[in-house]
Amino acid sequence: MTRMRFVLYMCLLPLTLNAQQTEKHLTHPLPEKWQQNDALFQQVLPIDDRWWTVFEDATLDSLIHLAIDQNPSALMALNRIDMAKANLGIARSDYFPTFDINGGWTRQQTSGNTGTGTPQTWNGYYNATLNMSWQVDVFGAIRMKVKAQKENYAATREEYNATMVSLCAEVASAYFNLREMQQELDVLQRNAQSQEAVVKITEVRYNTGLVSKLDVAQAKSVYYSTLASIPTTESSIIQYMNTLAVLLGLYPHEVEEALSTSRPLPDYIEPVGVGIPGQLLLRRPDVRAAERQVNAQAALLGAAKSDWFPTFFVNGTLGYTSHDLRDFTRKNSLTWSIAPTISWTLFSGGERTNNIRLQRAQLDESINQFNNTVLTAVQEVNNAMSAYKNSIKQIVACREMLNQGKEAFNLSLDLYKQGLTPFQNVLDSQRSLLTYENSLVKAKGYSLVCLVQMYQALGGGW
Repeated sequence: MTRMRFVLYMCLLPLTLNAQQTEKHLTHPLPEKWQQNDALFQQVLPIDDRWWTVFEDATLDSLIHLAIDQNPSALMALNRIDMAKANLGIARSDYFPTFDINGGWTRQQTSGNTGTGTPQTWNGYYNATLNMSWQVDVFGAIRMKVKAQKENYAATREEYNATMVSLCAEVASAYFNLREMQQELDVLQRNAQSQEAVVKITEVRYNTGLVSKLDVAQAKSVYYSTLASIPTTESSIIQYMNTLAVLLGLYPHEVEEALSTSRPLPDYIEPVGVGIPGQLLLRRPDVRAAERQVNAQAALLGAAKSDWFPTFFVNGTLGYTSHDLRDFTRKNSLTWSIAPTISWTLFSGGERTNNIRLQRAQLDESINQFNNTVLTAVQEVNNAMSAYKNSIKQIVACREMLNQGKEAFNLSLDLYKQGLTPFQNVLDSQRSLLTYENSLVKAKGYSLVCLVQMYQALGGGW
């Protein structure tokens, strides 16, 4: 039996559902291996903690640690843990009796004109009592409610873990996108310098009468086209800086100095441990949180069923009452009472029946949500593995394409200087070289983002 079947079976077992109902809620077992079967992926447990350190980028390490400490979403997730813990404490308080103290002084006068022949009298006394009320949890209603809150608390902790996994992935993705755009800006600036040199060559050849002015105009059009792409790239850099600032809980100007200097993208192409599909149930926080929600809803269903049974209370009082304050604490002033009671609702207009239906429907919903979460997790991992594998292939092809593009540009420029080839060949090789360099940078950035998404899909630790 897979872990998913075991989890759902253990959740439903206390509810005395029959076998047919239980089987209806179970999904097919998880596959034994991933869809992507490649040497790039290892069937071993992936890195549990600090997966971002494999990139060996100290700046990225610092950004993620800063985000963990002060990201607003992470802090709100911590607040939700505190609230869930408080709700658990409130539920547990029903295990214990409640005590309250009442005290005061009373003076009253009775009428002598009521026709009963009783003379007018007055009376005054002091009193102080300690009252106790305790609900005896005979049929487990309180226990079930406490269990539900305990599971909700555990689910909230898992949701916090899921928030942190997502946060670390978002920081890493934004950081790599920033570095990618900075590299693209370097490519544009470097190609602009090369294209400017070609413009000067055409101008010299035009001034000496070797070529027409068309060559100069064409060279300048390529040069200014490259310059026109620079502002858009610079705008994208600013946007990614702003994204990182928000993730870190800072204002943009506070991160600009640390991130404005361009740095190369990590050259990371290594086998990745992905484990087996069944291990997602142990690793992914959202799957564990969904499991906890199923357990909580099962407990609430049990608590709803207990409403059909009577409720037992033990009430008692202990105190002193005296006309004279000097006699207040004497033995004769002592008063006490104890009153075990039972309360059993025989008819409530269908409220309890519909409450059980509601809780059962919510349990079914939570089970379906759990199954959907597992299916989504497997889908996300398979998608990320496929994207990462193909991004590596793309990098290899782009590197060879760039090497050939450089050679084509150098050959066409040399032949043009010798007057052996038209300038159109130089123009084509210039455009191609810029495209090839940009393609390689984009492929590297995309590969890193895919790897981050795979760690996130695998439930990588933080």
